[in-house]
This record gives sequence, C-alpha cells and structure tokens, in this order.
Amino acid sequence: MSTLTITASDVNKLRLQTGAGMMDCKKALQEANGDFEAAVDYLRKKGQKVAANRSDRDAKEGLVLAKTTADNKRAAIIVLNCETDFVAKNEDFGKFANSILDVAIANNPVSTEELLALDLNGLMVSERILEQVGKIGEKLEISTYEVINAVKVVAYNHPGNRVATIVGFNKIADDQVARDVAMQVAAMAPVAVDKNDVDSSTIERELDIAREVIRAEGKPEDMVEKIAQGKLNKFYKDSTLLNQEFIKDAKLTVAQYLDKSEKGLTVTSFKRAALS
Repeated sequence: MSTLTITASDVNKLRLQTGAGMMDCKKALQEANGDFEAAVDYLRKKGQKVAANRSDRDAKEGLVLAKTTADNKRAAIIVLNCETDFVAKNEDFGKFANSILDVAIANNPVSTEELLALDLNGLMVSERILEQVGKIGEKLEISTYEVINAVKVVAYNHPGNRVATIVGFNKIADDQVARDVAMQVAAMAPVAVDKNDVDSSTIERELDIAREVIRAEGKPEDMVEKIAQGKLNKFYKDSTLLNQEFIKDAKLTVAQYLDKSEKGLTVTSFKRAALS
C-alpha cells in the first residue's frame, strides 16, 4: 500500500490545469502515485469514459455565441451543447464556450473537425471538451460551427444566448444598420438571403404543399398553378431576408431599408443558430 502523501498544493495545481473537482484531482493523483502527467491522463480518460456512457443522452441545452474579428471582415458562430439548463447558465461553462469561439476567431478553421483539432491551452479543443465532460458529468458537443467572410460582418448575440446570428455585407455598413439586420435574422429566421438563393428542393416542396391545399379547397385545376405561384411569392416575402418586412418599419422591406441607408448596400450571406 502506497504511503505517498498527496498535498493540497498538488491537488490545487491539477485542479487549475484541468478544471476537475478537488476530490477528482486527489483521486487521480492517488491512482497515478503522485505522477502529475499520469494524473492528467487519468482525468482525461475519465472524461472519455463519461462521454461514452452519455453518448445516447440528448444535449439540447447550451450556449449559442457569435463573434467577429477585430477588422470586422470575418465572423464565426458556435453552439456548445450540454444536457441541462443548470450547466448552460454556469459561469465556467460560459467562459469555456467563449474560449472555444476565441480559438475559432484566431485560427479560422473551415469546419467543426478543424476547430476540434486546434490547440486550446496545450490540448486539442476536443480533449478540453472531454475534460469538461469529466468535470461536469454531462454530454457536451459542438453541434454548430459556421463562418462567413465579407467586406463588413456583424455578430448579434440575443440576450440569453439561445440565438445568435452573423451577417455579411457588400459594403462598410453603418454599425446600427448592420445590427438591425442581424436582429432581423434572429427574429424572423429567413431561409435564404434572396429568392434566387432558395434551393430547388425547398421551392418544389412549397409548390407541392400549395397545390395540395388549393385542390383541397376545390379550386379549378386550370387555376392551380397560377395560385400556387402566388403562394410561392408569399413564401419568398415571408422567408427570404431581403424581401421580408423590416421589423422596425413594416412599410419597408429589408432590401429597401438597406438601400435607403446606403445606395447599393445589401447582404451577401448570413448564418443563424438557435437552441431548439
């Protein structure tokens, strides 16, 4: 039986590096016979075990965060999910989520896989997530990572961090105008920038639904396509950003609001993420 004494200083050092609880750190050091690196590995393995055991759990809570680079040319948005609202509201969880977003902003990964492989204080982001799984005891995952580049980008984080948006513009838009449009995306959840950006499968689905409804209403067959096209135009007005009524002035579309702000100003792309 080992008589090795694990000091409070050792435990605290391991806790500060890993974020694990005091008792977990003490046990890890005991299991590792005082070997600091082996204790870190023990905690990481514990995190992997917890992650595997909870792989069938639903991680529907979490935080949605968006941020721009200092030059406002690129923006990123992430969703870090957990299982409970209690964890999502924890200050340390928020700091951890923001640290991942900062890594994304600094390194510009093109995919979630690249983001997970980036360094975060000496370990890959994926390994840091496993550490947090071991510490918190809940399934954690990055379910969304998106990035856009444009002449001007803006990020909007809705209070509560359950919805966030990033929007790109073709010109240097006024900050308030850019924020207004980002808020519009958050509130109205458009499916595309303009009607030409709607994918063909969505258009066909909308037309199929419209035809079925029109026929159920008993309209003559020779009128079905014309009425269906009218309903499709209504879909474009409701569901594409530039054609939506501007939330701050229903007399204007978003396109008109932008053009009124600066001639030729428009949105090049946007991303919206939200917790279900």
